[in-house]
Amino acid sequence: MEHPSPIIPDSWQSLKQFTNARIALGSTGVAVPLKELLQFRLAHAHARDAVYALLNEQEIIRGLEQLQLSFSLLHSKAQHRDAYLQRPDLGRQLHEASAAQLKNSNDSCDIAILIADGLSATAVNEHALPLLQCLIPMLLQAGFVLAPINLVQQARVAIADEVGVLLHAKCTVVLIGERPGLSSPDSMGAYLTYAPAIGATDECRNCISNIRPAGMDVVTAANKVFYLIQEAFRLQYSGVALKDNAQNTALPE
Repeated sequence: MEHPSPIIPDSWQSLKQFTNARIALGSTGVAVPLKELLQFRLAHAHARDAVYALLNEQEIIRGLEQLQLSFSLLHSKAQHRDAYLQRPDLGRQLHEASAAQLKNSNDSCDIAILIADGLSATAVNEHALPLLQCLIPMLLQAGFVLAPINLVQQARVAIADEVGVLLHAKCTVVLIGERPGLSSPDSMGAYLTYAPAIGATDECRNCISNIRPAGMDVVTAANKVFYLIQEAFRLQYSGVALKDNAQNTALPE
């Protein structure tokens, strides 16, 4: 004799096809089903792993060399991961040795691009190079002068301000791992700041978020970054006043 399933389905079950969010889990009595509980714990483990993941410097360097891009290896004042997580301010400042390394640059540039681990090196390891493969040719074709790519460990978004100032850059773009969610341990963000200045606050920046296969694909993201850069240089500002009014973000033919 077959016994009926103890799991009571959720009325939102049909909506699961539209999102990776944890909805319509069903129930077993007053608890969630065991399968959903185990999946939650697995997702939580993936998120924790992403926070503590390491930047794959060698793989990224190989990719930059294939793109014929020069680069600099930098570090924030957060010497290790615990310091990075407990002292966000240290992740916003360059270590003295890294700052001295950039001070030797006498050339100005239009754009300084940073690749930073942030809160998910997993995301950066997977998505930074594919995005640059789309973005760099568009920037060069448009005539922008690029600084060497800056690969920064234990970094937060605002560290791009100091890098931009030291490199005399008119604009910075930082590709950085975003805070992992239970369904998105691999989400990367791209932050753009025109006229970077130490102490700049977040309303001065534009952010393209959720860059990952289940979110915004890298081709679309690269085109949005390119559009915002062009608009920032045309209007000479970025941040809340700079809107994404692009009607078509397809790659130019």
